[in-house]
Amino acid sequence: MAIVRAGRAFASTSVECRPMRGAPITVRCDCGEVAYVAYGDAWSCPTCGRRWNTSQIPEDEYWGIMHEMRRYRLEVIVAALVIGVGTALSIVYLGRRFFPMALLVMTFWFVFYMPRWRKKVRRRARNLPHWQLRPD
Repeated sequence: MAIVRAGRAFASTSVECRPMRGAPITVRCDCGEVAYVAYGDAWSCPTCGRRWNTSQIPEDEYWGIMHEMRRYRLEVIVAALVIGVGTALSIVYLGRRFFPMALLVMTFWFVFYMPRWRKKVRRRARNLPHWQLRPD
C-alpha cells in the first residue's frame, strides 16, 4: 500500500509486532553433517536421509535461554546509554575541562566493563544445556 502526497509515493508506516526470533540450533547428524536449524523446524540430512526435528527440545527451556540472552544484551545497551548520556551532559555543562574525564570513562568501559560482560555471557553460553534429539 502506498500513500501519495505532493506527487510522491510513501510507503505506509504500519508497525508490525513480530514474536522474538530464536537463535539457530546446531544439529549434528550421526553421519557427521552439521546444519543450523530454527527452533521448531525439521532438517533432513542430505548424506544419510535422517530427519531431525528441533521441536523435541522443551519450548520453555529454549525460550527461557533466548530471553536470558536478550536480557544480557539489553543490560549492556542500557549501561552504555546511561554512561554516554551522563558523559555528554557533563561535557555540555562543564565544558572542555571535563573532556579528559570522558576519556577515562571510555577507558573504563572498554578495559574493565566490556571484558567482564563478555566473559559472563561466554561463560553462560558454554554452560547452556545440550539436548539429544532422536531422528524421526
